[in-house]
Amino acid sequence: MGQEKTMREHTIEVRTRYAETDQMGVVYYANYLVWFEIVRTEFFRASGLDYNELERKEKIYLPVVEAYCRYKAPLKYDDLVTVTAKLTKIEASRITFEYYIKKDGKIKTTGMTKHVFVNGKGKTIQVPQKVRVAFK
Repeated sequence: MGQEKTMREHTIEVRTRYAETDQMGVVYYANYLVWFEIVRTEFFRASGLDYNELERKEKIYLPVVEAYCRYKAPLKYDDLVTVTAKLTKIEASRITFEYYIKKDGKIKTTGMTKHVFVNGKGKTIQVPQKVRVAFK
């Protein structure tokens, strides 16, 4: 099946909460990965796929096998940011997303996650056709 390129993306807004900050008043580093997950889930939903249904009904899972985050500038309590997920690659059994977090139109954080499709037994499977169609 090879490798397909795609440029599909989805953006959400997040207002940073006090609980997401550390002692210095800066958003705690791990919370960026949580925001990546939120926008990725919304990306699926906006594409007509219900990730929860993929898991429950079809026993298809997408564990993260690689994650990267580059912090260019700190975010603080009550900042309103946009978080964008961009599907950059679909391979035989993997997909890759890139992320951009912006405040006032300026990129503050970038990131990437790679996911592999697995069945209920944890065995690698091909990207399902319904996913390929939804992400085209």
